[in-house]
Amino acid sequence: MNDSLDLSIEKAISLIKESSNIYIASHVQPDGDNIGSILALGMAIKKMNKDVNILKVDEVPSDYRFLPNVELIKEYEIPSTVDLFIALDSSDMNRLGLGKEFALKAEKIINIDHHITNDKFGDINIISDSSGATGEIVYQVIKKMNVDIDRYIATCLYTAISTDTGSFMYSNTTYSTHMIIAELMKTGIDINDINVNLYQSRSIERTRLFINSLNNLELHLDGKIGIVYVTQEMLRANNAKLEDTEGIVSFIRDIDSVEVACLLKEIKEDEVKVSLRSKRNIDVAKISSRYNGGGHMRAAGCTINATIEEAKMSILNEIEMAFR
Repeated sequence: MNDSLDLSIEKAISLIKESSNIYIASHVQPDGDNIGSILALGMAIKKMNKDVNILKVDEVPSDYRFLPNVELIKEYEIPSTVDLFIALDSSDMNRLGLGKEFALKAEKIINIDHHITNDKFGDINIISDSSGATGEIVYQVIKKMNVDIDRYIATCLYTAISTDTGSFMYSNTTYSTHMIIAELMKTGIDINDINVNLYQSRSIERTRLFINSLNNLELHLDGKIGIVYVTQEMLRANNAKLEDTEGIVSFIRDIDSVEVACLLKEIKEDEVKVSLRSKRNIDVAKISSRYNGGGHMRAAGCTINATIEEAKMSILNEIEMAFR
């Protein structure tokens, strides 16, 4: 953390202390960093005897329902006023879904994120694109709040950081990442239980969808690009949900020749979510930005309003251009 970020964190903590009704939310289509971060910060603020509400903007994936106090993530009526809205892991307000309506009612907004594409929509912006996960930044915030990081908070932070660093395999994993994890482990969290829940509990429905998706794998540019898709029909045939696509794009990236992996997920006939992963030299955030998406150099995503075949041809063309 640099001096500027430290100052922003101090200002954010002062604002939290001054506020009465506080709402916390993160992006739609939640992931581990998203869920772990909002729960950890919410529990920490509750320890300050503050009125804090953790807003549910989308369904919590089954992978993360083991987390302590996950029931704190609830649906709320949009209030007439909000003292303070805290956005986590969201590069822009539109990513908040319903949460944007709460943010627009807020007197003040704190924006905590690690995406380089963040548009700094908060009154206070705590943005660290060198952090492996938003959970790393939340850890620093909680430490400065002088709140005890108990096993519940530590479990949520560990989950946030582990999932967004690819179990500490991605290039966004740093010395600081491991130092934070070491501190979290001192609380006595059950690492094996967390990892079993996160990485060793794949449902048979997810497994069948995974196998089904591999049947449409295409390799391009002498195997440097790997692309797969999941349609709504495939989800129905395997009794699977959209969240069950988790892990597919990483598996494709792990093929030895593949430098860029792409997964296309059909939301409806003219809407396709795209997940991109890279290994070394290709910046997939730049590719995603051409569709108003974003993310990181090695992991990014976007939405394309087209049929899945049209989306595939379009994104494939952009990926191929990135190799030139």
